[in-house]
Amino acid sequence: MTWSHGWAALHLDMPPVVPRTEYSAEFHWDLVKAVTGIECSPHHPTEQRLAAMAAFAEAWDYDIFWSTLVDANVFGDKRTRMGHAEYQKEGADFSTEVSKLFEEPEDALTFEPFELYGAVDVAKAREDFENDYRWKSNLFSNAVNMTGVYVTCVSGMIDIFGWETLLEALGIDPDGFGAVVERYGEWMQGYYNALAESSVPIVGVHDDMVWSSGPFARPEWYRRYVFPTLKKYLDPLREAGKKIVYCCDGNFTPFLQDLVDAGVSGFVLEPHTDMAAIAERYGKTHFFIGNADTRILLRGTREQIRAEVKRCMDIGKSCPGFILAVGNHIPPNTPVENALYYNEVYEELSRR
Repeated sequence: MTWSHGWAALHLDMPPVVPRTEYSAEFHWDLVKAVTGIECSPHHPTEQRLAAMAAFAEAWDYDIFWSTLVDANVFGDKRTRMGHAEYQKEGADFSTEVSKLFEEPEDALTFEPFELYGAVDVAKAREDFENDYRWKSNLFSNAVNMTGVYVTCVSGMIDIFGWETLLEALGIDPDGFGAVVERYGEWMQGYYNALAESSVPIVGVHDDMVWSSGPFARPEWYRRYVFPTLKKYLDPLREAGKKIVYCCDGNFTPFLQDLVDAGVSGFVLEPHTDMAAIAERYGKTHFFIGNADTRILLRGTREQIRAEVKRCMDIGKSCPGFILAVGNHIPPNTPVENALYYNEVYEELSRR
C-alpha cells in the first residue's frame, strides 16, 4: 500500500500509478490464503481475521480503505428487519429475521426520529469517529483511511421502514414522506456536525438512493428533499476542509450535478453509473473510485477480465483523482484464479 498515492489522488495531485482499493476482497478467505498464505475463516478469532485482512490489503496495495462507522445499529431495535441473503463464506451473514417498525405505510408518515432515538450526543459521536479513524489507520497503516456514515438519508429510510413501507408511504404522500426525510435529516445532522468538529480528514458518506435502473422516485422529489438534506450535512464538512467520499450503489448518473452542487469531493460508483460521464465532466475537479464489473470477475474469461480493467484505465488514467476498484465487491464466490488475474492486469496497466 502506498499512502501517498491515495492521498495524492484524493487531492487531485496525479500520482505516478493509478491507485486502487477493493471492497470485501479482504474477507474472501480463499483469496486471502492464496495471496498471503494465511489460513482464515469466519470462525477464527477476530484478531486473527483482522491481521489476515490487513496482510491482504497490503499485499494487494490498497491505497485507500473505504469504510464508515454509523450504520443501522444506531436505530437499535426500532427499525425494520428484511432478512439478509447469504453473502459471506459459509453464510455467516445469512438471516431470516423479518419484522416491520410500522405495520401501515400511513403510520410511517408520522415518524419522529428524536422521539424514537433521542438527540445525537455530538461530543460522544465526535469521540467515536476519532477512535474509529485512529483504529483503522493503525490496522491499515499504509493506506488512507476514513470514517463516516452509512445510513445517511435514503439508506437510513430503507433500514428504518423497509422497502415495502418506504415505497407505499412515498406513493401515498410524496410531500409527507419528504417531510419524513427532512425530520430524519435534522436528527442525522448531529453525526455530521460531529464529523465536522473532528480531526478526521476524509469522510465516507454512503447513501443507496437509487436502483440499478436509476431513481425509484421522480427526480423532482429527490431535488426537493434528498439533495437539500445532503447539502446541509456536507456544508460543515466542507467548511472544515474535509474530503467527502460519496458512495451510492445503482445508477446515479442522472444526479451527478446534483451531488456536485451538494458538495461531494468525489464518487464511489458501481458499473451501473456512467464513469465516462464523470471523467468527462468532473475528471479534473473531483476524484472517482470504480468501476470494474464484479460480474466479469465472477463469470468472465481472462480476455474479458483484461478488457474490463483496460476499459476502466482508458477512462480514468488521464484524470488525477481516478482510483480503480471492482464495483461493488469481490464476493467470496468469485473464482480465486479470476481475482488473481484481475490483480495481475491491474499491476501491469496501472503505471502512468
